[in-house]
Amino acid sequence: MLDILSKSLLELPYYFTDANKRIFAIYLISAITLSIPVFIKVSKIKTLPAFFRYLLPKEIWLHESAKQDYKLWIINKILKAFLFAPIVLTMVPIALGLSDLLESSFGKLEPFTLPNWTIIGIFTTALFLVDDFTRFLLHWILHKVPFLWEFHKVHHSAKVLTPFTIYRSHPVESYLYACRMAIVQGVVVGFGYYLFGATLSMYDILGANVFVFLFNFFGSNLRHSHVWLSWGDKIESVFISPAQHQIHHSDNPVHFDKNLGAALAIWDRLFGTYIKASKVGKLSFGAGQYDAGHNSILAIYVKPFIMALKTFKLKSHK
Repeated sequence: MLDILSKSLLELPYYFTDANKRIFAIYLISAITLSIPVFIKVSKIKTLPAFFRYLLPKEIWLHESAKQDYKLWIINKILKAFLFAPIVLTMVPIALGLSDLLESSFGKLEPFTLPNWTIIGIFTTALFLVDDFTRFLLHWILHKVPFLWEFHKVHHSAKVLTPFTIYRSHPVESYLYACRMAIVQGVVVGFGYYLFGATLSMYDILGANVFVFLFNFFGSNLRHSHVWLSWGDKIESVFISPAQHQIHHSDNPVHFDKNLGAALAIWDRLFGTYIKASKVGKLSFGAGQYDAGHNSILAIYVKPFIMALKTFKLKSHK
C-alpha cells in the first residue's frame, strides 16, 4: 500500500514531462505564448510584469476553488492507483476479442496492401475521430442523465478556471472516461488488426497522437482559464476554441449543456449544442442553479453519491 502511495506521488512531476498529459510543459509554454496577443488586445499597460499579473492573478490561482483543484489532482491520482488498476477495462483483450470476432464472422482477411504511411495515417485519424466522438458522447450523457450529472457536477462546480481544473473530477466520472478510452482504443486497434495486420502504429509527436498533440499545443490549457481566446466563427465551426469551452463552464442557464465537444465542433453542431464565442459576452463560472455546495474536498467526494441516490428516489415518487 505504501509502495502504491509513494509511486503515485512520485509520478505527479512527470505530468509536466509527458506529452499525453494536459499540463505537459510544452503545452503550458504554448498556452502562455497564445495568451500574449489576447493580453495586448485587452490590457492598457503592455509590460512584462503586467503580462504575468494578467496571466497569474492571485484572485484566480489562490481562489478556494483553485486550491480544491490542486488537491484533487493529487488525491485522484492516488485513488486511481488504488481503485482503478484492478477493475478498469483494458484495451488489449477488447482488441483481440473484436479481431477474433470479425475473423470468425467474416473469415480471415488478407491484409490490405497499402503503403505503410497510408495505413499509419488511416489508423491515426480513425483513433482520433472515434476518441473525439465518444468523448463528446459520454460528456453529453453525463449532462443528460440526472444520476450521472451529480458526479459530473463536480467539474462544473469550479468557480474559477485554471489548467488544473481538468483534474477536477469525481472518481466515478474518471472511471467512466478510463473505460471509454479502453473501449475506443480496443475497437479501433481490433478493426485495424483485422484489416491491416499486426504492424499497426500511429503518427505521434513525443509519444502522443499527432492530432492530440496539436490540440493540446494550440491552447488546450486556455480552455480552463480566464484568457478569452476565440478562433473566429469559421474555425470554431470545426474546432472548439478555448473561449467556447469557457462558455461550457458558464453559470448562465442559457449556456448549460452547450459546447460539449473536446476538439471538434462538428458533434455539437449535429446534436444542437453549439454556440459561437462571438455570440457570448462576459462570463462567470460555476454550476449556477445546479450548484451542489462543493465547499470542501469531503463534500466533493461524498455529496454526489447522496444526490445521485436522491435522483432515483425522486423518480420512484413520480
